[in-house]
Amino acid sequence: MNFQNIQLDTTNHSSLDIYQSNTDTSLPGIVVVGGGSYKQLRERDTERVALRFATQAFQSFVVNYPTEEQKSYAKAKEAIVEAFDYIKKHADHLKVDLNKLGIIGFSAGGQLAADYSNQIDTQAKFALLGYPVIKPTLDEKMGVQSTDVSKLVSPNTPPTFIWGAMNDELTPFLEHIDVYTQALAQNSVAFEVHEFSTGNHGMALANKWTGVVNDGRVDHHMSRWFPLAVEWLDEMIGIK
Repeated sequence: MNFQNIQLDTTNHSSLDIYQSNTDTSLPGIVVVGGGSYKQLRERDTERVALRFATQAFQSFVVNYPTEEQKSYAKAKEAIVEAFDYIKKHADHLKVDLNKLGIIGFSAGGQLAADYSNQIDTQAKFALLGYPVIKPTLDEKMGVQSTDVSKLVSPNTPPTFIWGAMNDELTPFLEHIDVYTQALAQNSVAFEVHEFSTGNHGMALANKWTGVVNDGRVDHHMSRWFPLAVEWLDEMIGIK
């Protein structure tokens, strides 16, 4: 595997981590957008998620969007657009099948991923959203000005897979996931949702692989989201 970091915009403090499998065949691609309330991008739902998808024959990418003093919802959105534009421009070299290129986001990154997937010119063919922020109820806490991404959903929104936990008090099901899935259903967008009875917010892969960098937080049942997502993706876009 080749790893490289590409600067997307030096003034925007954004970059793209590329985890490229050596292959003669173009592979599905996934762009990872981590959470962290714009304070930091956590390894649990960035690098380790990218590597997990690499084991499933994906070309994986992590967007490093502005955080801390440079944090901005608008600039983070720009970083994601720049990431997809870079991948599209270099798809032949990166060995990415653009018809099987999608996005995954966690928590605040889930809001950003949902936002990008709903843009008219989105290049995401699918979206995976882990315990996502949907409404701007956490703006004051995160120190940004975001949007209610459920209002962006249209019949052109790509197939979407969503999961969360009933124990999640940061992004409660009824306030976030439920309103988004309702919007998807109303617009006849293909989707699948899993609201686990165990686990909590910020679980990432919810297994030992992410638990070792996530205060030992592991939940076997919630960790099922990953194989379920892979099965769903094979049904939606044929990744195998």
